[in-house]
Amino acid sequence: MAHPYALINPAMLRWARDRVGLDVSAAAQTAGVAPEQFQRWEDGEWQPTFKQAQQVASSLHAPFGYLFLRQAPIDEPLLPDLRTLGGTLIGKPSVNLMETVRRALQRQAWYVEFLQEQGAAPLPFVGRFSPQSNVVQVAQDIRSTLKLASEPQAGHWEPYHRLLIKAAEDAGILVMRSGIVGNNTRRKLDVAEFRGFAISHPLAPVVFINSSDAPSARLFTLLHELTHIWLGSSGVSDTAPGNTRREEVFCNAVAGEFLAPSELFAKLWPLASEDLSTRVAELARRFHVSRLVILRRAMDLGLIAPERYGAFYHAELEAFREAEKGGGNFYRNAVAKISPLFARAVIAETLSGRLLLREAGKLLGVQPAKIRDLAEQLDA
Repeated sequence: MAHPYALINPAMLRWARDRVGLDVSAAAQTAGVAPEQFQRWEDGEWQPTFKQAQQVASSLHAPFGYLFLRQAPIDEPLLPDLRTLGGTLIGKPSVNLMETVRRALQRQAWYVEFLQEQGAAPLPFVGRFSPQSNVVQVAQDIRSTLKLASEPQAGHWEPYHRLLIKAAEDAGILVMRSGIVGNNTRRKLDVAEFRGFAISHPLAPVVFINSSDAPSARLFTLLHELTHIWLGSSGVSDTAPGNTRREEVFCNAVAGEFLAPSELFAKLWPLASEDLSTRVAELARRFHVSRLVILRRAMDLGLIAPERYGAFYHAELEAFREAEKGGGNFYRNAVAKISPLFARAVIAETLSGRLLLREAGKLLGVQPAKIRDLAEQLDA
């Protein structure tokens, strides 16, 4: 007769709880059990039923089988960690960040194999420069490769943001954007932990943008991560002004130069309105970027104090969080999470019969029955 209880290793239950940063009370609440009961499981005094153990593993985002291991597996970093705070490396990546990176790597691996079967050639711009390169030259090369106008044109930043994403995808870069893990709205990605990451590859480079960030800040993050691709480097970024890592400083400089060329910016700054708010609005329209990007550029060029930029950024982020309601169009969001370029490839392989619906659903993050709906969104 099968044992009615799951003979888990109490040490692995503690490991799973610590891994997501919860105390016993919070972990118990997440798992839907009393704290006293959870504590007795951790102490080895009681054992959960199989159903309870499965629920606990799910609530702690750990594979069920891990609860039975003798010792905890080592969570090796999947990408270089380029984040710093005051010149010091930030702590261990969260489970949410690691899972998001893992999913991006899985999709990239599938797309690389797809491209290899198609006989695709390496993308010439991947790794074309180094952190010792000229910032202006790199920014100009990105602009030229993306086939964009040499001079910024006046207008609102949101259409420009969409244009840049499309141009990057047209160039062969998978641009993924999400503020949650998969489709789980309860597992939000923390912008305080990371703003984005890049996964360099000669055939299928990936940039990921944390869309939990203020929309006006994502444009800068996009260019920062694209610069990583031009350097041929991978890593998790925070794009924070205080980051002192040479590679991150360089990527920030290129992003700023691309969005608001320093020579032109320096000429226009003193000619704009004396009122800072009006001046920033005028230059935002001129450079086709958000007011936040203008303030970031002014700070980087020593024209305003870092505190001024920081206060404005946090105000923008709070305003975005207050205004954020509902989930929007599910299929449009699903495409943004996985990259339109990737989605089209998976759907084409599925409709041709070369890829099983079940496998396609896993890659796309939707139920197999909904793949045609997703395809219609791509054509919309």
